Amino acid sequence: MKNKAIQHVFFDLDHTLWDFDKNSALTFDKIFKLHKVGVNLDSFLKVYEPVNLQYWKRYRNEEIDKIELRYGRLRDTFDEINFSVEDGLIHNLSTDYIEHLSSFSHLFEGTLDVLQYLQPKYQLHIITNGFEEAQLKKMDSSAITSFFKTITNAEVAGVKKPNPIIFDYALKIAKAEPNESIMIGDNYEADILGALNVGYDAIFFNYRNDETEPHIKQIKHLSQLKQYL
Repeated sequence: MKNKAIQHVFFDLDHTLWDFDKNSALTFDKIFKLHKVGVNLDSFLKVYEPVNLQYWKRYRNEEIDKIELRYGRLRDTFDEINFSVEDGLIHNLSTDYIEHLSSFSHLFEGTLDVLQYLQPKYQLHIITNGFEEAQLKKMDSSAITSFFKTITNAEVAGVKKPNPIIFDYALKIAKAEPNESIMIGDNYEADILGALNVGYDAIFFNYRNDETEPHIKQIKHLSQLKQYL
């Protein structure tokens, strides 16, 4: 059912529009070859992806800073797969990962179609916990920056989703009210509960088939947004 009061559509970026896992895998393949790291990429990624999600949760909760996130997720992954890597190389890999990540530009299937569908009808915005310099490069390289009126990131807002302050900050710069706004994202805690707590409507992009409350609006494919908007 479509909410006719909605005028502003806020999107998360990573894992929602920008295909983080695919682009990340390509980045690791590139930097491992650059640094001659002879690790099996599939074995590495199988461990890295859940480790990375846990590190991001700790980062959201203000338990670690950006440097600890970038280093720790690599250190823990190499340790878990019993692959010996010196600290100096991990620091180089963590720097090169950020440097090269935005050079890949894969979007989730249906992203451009749904943005083209929504843009004439709504003002579109981004709210992201990602690092400012990386997020802008990702959007530029994947040619989606022009769809969005505003981009709010955690470094500018000073807090991370699900903190209400970042959602209020995004509303302020968008000149929007909560009851005319909807948030779309892949993280149930950060995106959906965070937005609902501030008064936005929300749609959970549940492509991983996570268990959620049955009353939460959710989609498995971005094209399904057309059922709601």
